[in-house]
Amino acid sequence: MLFWCPYPPLTLDPSEAVWESMARMCVKSRRLDVARVCLGNMGNARAAHALRQAEKEPELEARVAMLATQLGMLEEAERLYRSCGRYDLLNKFYQACGQWQRAIETAESHDRVHLRTTYYSYAKHLEAMGDTTTALSYYEKSDTHRVEVPRMLIEDSIALEIYINKMKDKNLYKWWAQYLESQTDMESALRYYELAQDYLSLVRVHCYLGNTPKASEIANETGNRAASYHLARQYEGQDDIAQSVHFYTRAQAYNNAIRLCKENNLDEQLLNLALLSNPEDMMEAACYYEEKNMHMDRAVMLYHKAGHVSKALELAFATEQFGALQLIAEDLNENSDPALLTRCSDFFIKHAQYQKAVELLVAAKKYHEALQLCLDQSLTVTEELAERMTVARGSSHLSEEERKELLERIADCCMRQGNYHLATKKYTQAGNKLKAMRALLKSGDTEKIMFFAGVSRQKEIYIMAANYLQSLDWQKDPEIMKNIIGFYTKGRALDLLAGFYEACAQVEIDDYQNYEKALGALTEAYKCLSKAKGRNTDDQDSRVAELTHRISLVKKFIQARRLYQDDPAQAVHVCETLLQESDLDPAVRVGDVYGFLVEYHCQQGNYQQAVSKLEELRRSMPSVNIGLYVSQQSLAALQNATGLQFARGDNRDSHSQHLTNSTRHDSGGEEEEVVEEEDENLPD
Repeated sequence: MLFWCPYPPLTLDPSEAVWESMARMCVKSRRLDVARVCLGNMGNARAAHALRQAEKEPELEARVAMLATQLGMLEEAERLYRSCGRYDLLNKFYQACGQWQRAIETAESHDRVHLRTTYYSYAKHLEAMGDTTTALSYYEKSDTHRVEVPRMLIEDSIALEIYINKMKDKNLYKWWAQYLESQTDMESALRYYELAQDYLSLVRVHCYLGNTPKASEIANETGNRAASYHLARQYEGQDDIAQSVHFYTRAQAYNNAIRLCKENNLDEQLLNLALLSNPEDMMEAACYYEEKNMHMDRAVMLYHKAGHVSKALELAFATEQFGALQLIAEDLNENSDPALLTRCSDFFIKHAQYQKAVELLVAAKKYHEALQLCLDQSLTVTEELAERMTVARGSSHLSEEERKELLERIADCCMRQGNYHLATKKYTQAGNKLKAMRALLKSGDTEKIMFFAGVSRQKEIYIMAANYLQSLDWQKDPEIMKNIIGFYTKGRALDLLAGFYEACAQVEIDDYQNYEKALGALTEAYKCLSKAKGRNTDDQDSRVAELTHRISLVKKFIQARRLYQDDPAQAVHVCETLLQESDLDPAVRVGDVYGFLVEYHCQQGNYQQAVSKLEELRRSMPSVNIGLYVSQQSLAALQNATGLQFARGDNRDSHSQHLTNSTRHDSGGEEEEVVEEEDENLPD
C-alpha cells in the first residue's frame, strides 16, 4: 500500500540539520505527527518530551507553539500563543525566556489569575541576582513578604528590624518577637509581642519571668481565652485554687473549673459553672451534689437542665422538691416516659392543679382519664386540647373502634359544656353524622346546618334540618322555604312535607286572608300525602279525608267570593251554608265568612242584617276584634245608619278589597286568575 507524502522521498539518511529543517517545516504546516518523527531522528529527547507533555493542551496552536519553542522559533511561538489566547502559557514563555517585564505586563493585562505567582517568581529571580531591594518590593506585591523577607534578610538583622518597624505588620511583629525570645532578649520580645497583640505570648513570657501579677492584669483586661487558660494552669501549679478557677472560667474551660471546685469543695461556685457548661458537666455536677446528699434542689435543677428529665423527676419526688416538679413538668411532652407523666399528673391532681394534670394525662395518651377529669372538675375542653386527644386514623395506639369511641366521648364532653361546633367536628370525625347534626342544631348556626345537611346526604339528616328550619321565621325568607321543601323531598318525608304545605296554607289564611294561595298549598299537601307511604294506613286515610274536606271548604269560600258579582244571593247562600259546618275553622276562618256577609249587607244597604251578622259573630267569638274582619268604611256606615258604636281594631280592609277585586274579573276569567295565583306562589 502506498501513502502520499508531501515531502520528497529520501534515498539516503539525512543529516541532523535536514531533520531539524523538516521539523521547522512541521511548525509551518502544523504536522505534529511528522514533527515527532523528526525529533526522534534528531535525537532531541527533551523536545520530544516537551511535545508529549503539550498534548494535553486542547488548542493545536498551543501544542505547535511548544514545538516552535523547542526548535528556537521564539517569535513564531509567541505569535501562536497570542493567536489562541493562551496568555498563561505566553506568561510562562516570557519567564522562560527571561523577559520578565513582558511577563509581568501580560499577567497584569490578560492573566491576572497568575499575577501574584508571576510577582513571586520575579522576586525569586531578583533575589538570585542579588537585587534584594527590588526583590523585597515584589515579595510584597505577591503577598509573601511575611515569610520570604525575614528569610531573605535573616543574616542582616539590622535591616530586618528596620523593615519590620516600617511595615507595622502584626505577623511580622510576632515573628520578630519570637526571634528575639529565641535570642533571650525578653524585654524586646515583650515589646514586640505587645505590638503584635499576642496576649498569650505576653502572659507566657511574664509568667516565665515570674511577673504573674502583670500576666493576670493582661489576661483580665484583654479577656483572651488562651492567655486566661495558660494563666489558670500557672495558678493551679501554684495551688492558688481561687485564681485558677477564675481564669479557667474566663477561658471558658468550665470542665477544669468544675474539677477544681469538686476537689476543693467549692459548692457555691460549682452550680454556676455547671450551668454555664455543657450537659456532660451538668450531669457530673449533679451527681456530685447527689453523692454528697447536699443541695438536692441544685442536683434536680442540673439533671433537668442536662436533659435527664426522668432522673430529675425521680430525685424531685424522692426529696419532695415540689417547686422543681412544677418547672420540670412544663418540659414534659408526648415523647416523655408515660409512667413519669402519669406520676406527675397524680401529683398535680393531689395538689388541685387539674389543668396541668389533664395536659400530662393527654401527653401520656391516657385520654379517657383526661376526659373524666375534665368532667369531674368542670374543665373546659378547648379545641387545642381536643385536637391533641384526637388519634390519627391508622394509629397503632388505638384500634379504629377505640378511636371512634374516644372521639365520641370527646364530643359528648363538648356537648355538656355547650361547645356545639367542636362537638359537631368530633362526632363527624367519629363517623356519627346524626349526633353531629344534633349538636349542630343546638348551636343554631343555620348556614352550617344547611351546609352539613347538603353534604351529608342522609335521609334522617335532611329531615332534621327541615324540622329545624321550620322553627325559624320561614314565612319572611323564601330561601328557607325552598330549603325546607328541598330537604323534606330529599329525605322522602312526604307526610312531613304535606304538613309544611298545610302550615303554609294556614299562614296565607291567618296573615293575608289569601285563600287562593292557601288552596294551592293545600293541593300540594294533598299530592304529597297521597304519595306518602305511612306505617299506619288508617291514620293516613283519616288525614287524607280531613285534608280533602278542608280543601272542599276553602273551595266553597273562594267560590262564594267569585259568585258575588254575578249572583250575590248564591254567594250569600254558600256562606250561610259554610257557617253551618261544625269544623269550618281553621279551614276557613269564621270571622272571614261573617265579614264577607257584613260587607255584602252594608253594600246592599241592609244595615239591620249586617248588625245581626255582627251579633252572631260576637256570640260565636266573644273576644273578637271586629276590625280584623270588617272594613272601617263599613263600620262607619253602620254607625251612621244605626247609631250603634263598634270597636275599631285593625285597619286591614281585607274583605272590602276582595269584594272590590271581584268586580274586576268576568266569570269566564276567574278560574284562570286563581290558577295563575296558585302557580306563582306554590313553593318550588
